[in-house]
Amino acid sequence: MAIPKTAEELKTMAEELGLAFRYGDAAVLASPCQIGAKTAPNRLVCQAMEGCDGTADGLPDTLTKRRYRRLAEGGAGVIWFEATAVMEEARANPRQLYLNESNLDSFRRQAEAIREDAFRANGYAPLLVIQLTHSGRYSKPHGRPEPLIAYHSPVYEAESPIGDDRVVTDDYLDRVGEALVNAAALAARAGFDGADIKCCHRYLNCELLSAYTRPGRYGGSFENRTRLLRESVAGALQVCPADFLVTSRLNVYDGAPYPYGFGMAADGSLAFDPAEPSALASRLAALGVKLLNITMGNPYVNPHVNRPFAAGPYAAPEAPLAGVARMLNGTAALKQAAPELKLICSALSYLGVAAPAVAAGYVESGGFDLAGFGRTIFAYPDFARDILQTGGMKPEKCCLCCSRCSAIMRAGFTPGCPVRDAAVYGEIARGILSR
Repeated sequence: MAIPKTAEELKTMAEELGLAFRYGDAAVLASPCQIGAKTAPNRLVCQAMEGCDGTADGLPDTLTKRRYRRLAEGGAGVIWFEATAVMEEARANPRQLYLNESNLDSFRRQAEAIREDAFRANGYAPLLVIQLTHSGRYSKPHGRPEPLIAYHSPVYEAESPIGDDRVVTDDYLDRVGEALVNAAALAARAGFDGADIKCCHRYLNCELLSAYTRPGRYGGSFENRTRLLRESVAGALQVCPADFLVTSRLNVYDGAPYPYGFGMAADGSLAFDPAEPSALASRLAALGVKLLNITMGNPYVNPHVNRPFAAGPYAAPEAPLAGVARMLNGTAALKQAAPELKLICSALSYLGVAAPAVAAGYVESGGFDLAGFGRTIFAYPDFARDILQTGGMKPEKCCLCCSRCSAIMRAGFTPGCPVRDAAVYGEIARGILSR
């Protein structure tokens, strides 16, 4: 299925599939959004897209700084700073960023540079939220798999079983919680506006949400499965300044059948059941969380759920627009269940030039509060400026959803857009994709 070229074309394609989207005036995306004590200058969000291009000791490097300079100049109201490890063994690759006491000044300088670049280009600075992570099942701190898992899952280990010695203990999870809280405090000291206790895409915190079969304090019951997230959030809120945003990028649907997926119907189908995700959102709001960044799926296993891609390493079992509709309407369902929370959506990149009208429709109708763009930021770092200044996006700059950025990352190199940013990433992609 082709990427829609206009909002009208999207309407026709959606109607043919029996799908419903909302549409509105993109001008609403220019309005500020109050989030607790903070204000986002507009409703557009650069999602956390990891560049795998830090230094060996976890600092922002040349390409990292280039990426955030371009995003800062691009005008988005929120920049969700990429996945940053909180423990050495938690890194997803040898060049993943890693925040700790010894390199705090480097992260402080990076935050300052983003604000300075944004002010110079746009006259305002975005809110900066740093994503704090433990990669769990996908840990590769030395460039080879060194998984640390919450429980064994036949969905993810059918072809590559993982040893029992890689199942983390409750005591280890206690230490992960402490590391997340400490990193949030460091992020506040570094000048970020908020910290994301990452709980998505099947990384360790997210995997625990579906740990129905795990014994002990972190498995089985809803209370236990959500413990690491809730206690890390509560701890971060306690140690960080009152106006600091403690949040999470939260998976509300895994796309893996129960009992190996969260947000899934109990009948073993792939139907979305929002009951537990809604309950979790309400519990987080009661703790003092003001903002959640909503996503679905697993980019390693079912990327059609959370991207969704137009091309990739397998044939998707559904039309791409079905994945977009699940994400947007699922986020709207969560907003209805927890209206006190500000919510960020995902999955807009596939819509191309139709994305601003759709995002506006959901913002206007209360489906969500801010529009998140992920892969788009590799291809089109100034997408926000074009939306804010003209109400639209330029087709020649839009993401093609070709998944080449993902292919580069899976091959162990630094991902970017080899199509729209060919001067930097074209040669990398040619070398990898020709193998």
